[in-house]
Amino acid sequence: MEEEIRKEFMELLRLFDEGKLQEFKKKASECPPVDIAEGLEEIEEDDGRVLRVFRMLPKDMASDVFSYMTSDQQQLIVESATNAEIHDLVDDMFMDDTIDFLEEMPANVVKKVLQNTDEGTRKTINQFLNYPDNSAGSLMTIEYVDLRDYFTVRKAMDYIRRTGIDKETVYTCYVIDEQRHLVGQVSLRKLIIAPENACIRDIMETNPVFALTTDDQEEVADDFRRYDLTSIAVCDKEDRLVGIITIDDIVDVIQDENTEDIKKMAAIIPSDEDYMKTSVWSLVAHRLPWLMLLMISATFTSTIITHFETLLSGAVVLTAFIPMLMDSAGNSGSQTSVTVIRNMALGEVETRDWVKVLFKEVRVALVSGIALAIVNFLRMVIFTKVSTMIAMTVSITLLCTVVIAMIVGCLLPIGAKRLGFDPAVMASPMITTIVDACSLVIYFMIASFVLGL
Repeated sequence: MEEEIRKEFMELLRLFDEGKLQEFKKKASECPPVDIAEGLEEIEEDDGRVLRVFRMLPKDMASDVFSYMTSDQQQLIVESATNAEIHDLVDDMFMDDTIDFLEEMPANVVKKVLQNTDEGTRKTINQFLNYPDNSAGSLMTIEYVDLRDYFTVRKAMDYIRRTGIDKETVYTCYVIDEQRHLVGQVSLRKLIIAPENACIRDIMETNPVFALTTDDQEEVADDFRRYDLTSIAVCDKEDRLVGIITIDDIVDVIQDENTEDIKKMAAIIPSDEDYMKTSVWSLVAHRLPWLMLLMISATFTSTIITHFETLLSGAVVLTAFIPMLMDSAGNSGSQTSVTVIRNMALGEVETRDWVKVLFKEVRVALVSGIALAIVNFLRMVIFTKVSTMIAMTVSITLLCTVVIAMIVGCLLPIGAKRLGFDPAVMASPMITTIVDACSLVIYFMIASFVLGL
């Protein structure tokens, strides 16, 4: 927590501990729910104050605070709450927040929640829980404004005023027909400025962007970015409107997807667990398989060095420059792979663009490699006092390895994507291992030719 937020929450906690409950409620109502939720995380789990503080929060903000709390604290509250409290809590929460909460809970907690909801809500929750994980269906909410195309603007505005208080957003309204097929959408802004007697079908957008319930959440996030959306309609296979996804949920998706990609790029098996609550053994389990694979694959490097042992014995000074060459090659490959992977994630690079990407990266590699080779040649001749031939050998190798590294760095992620794998897997550790072996082979071959060893 930031220091200012921490101080504000500690002041709230002081008022609660001193029994000044009215003043506590007044100040709590002025705080953002997310700040209170983060403040509750600072209280020890075995401290009974978490539940007592939560129960004293103003009723109209308790559900918002609950949706921001950690899954452990949510479970604690549900297990300790009365049936009436659970009913009121679920009734006040938006459906997408309810589903997010239940997906993290053990079966006994889910059962207790479902037992304390009305039949309609229970049916809806069960339907949501049956959607595939990380799909649009599991992410959507049913709290949206739907209009009919024959409504006038006046009738639509009256309808929004009556029902909008329970909706997650009213800024975009979705237009449906008698069979609930999505036929258009209209923004609140357009409704406000349109004549009151205008018909919705005359002012609505007739080709709205929508997602299917089975679409992957990453694809939905791409649609938000591509079309600058604040919400998107979600339809079933018959194009019937069943829910919407709002931008606040997509921000969480983007964060989760980016975190997953970063872990893959660092050769770590992705996990949704909170780092501070993850055991050492769990962290080892997520890291060791890749470390083991990379360690075994790195034995090729030692095999290559052993193979050229005779050459090294004839020019021992060559050994001193192996780390520099391997690091430069690895860094070059990593820069290229990260650039390509990121642009593929943003949709700016497709697998069919591999020739254009390769041509661009080869040019970048040649310019970068020549610059590095010249600087390295001058550095070796002036400062390390080695022979011109040795400096030339190392510098030519540097140019070649940078070019090879950038070619590998751009082609591997594209190849992985084409084969149906996540391109992030082909990031720094994997590419570094491959490029290290290539750079050594190139080094010794050039040394044999230039130095005649």
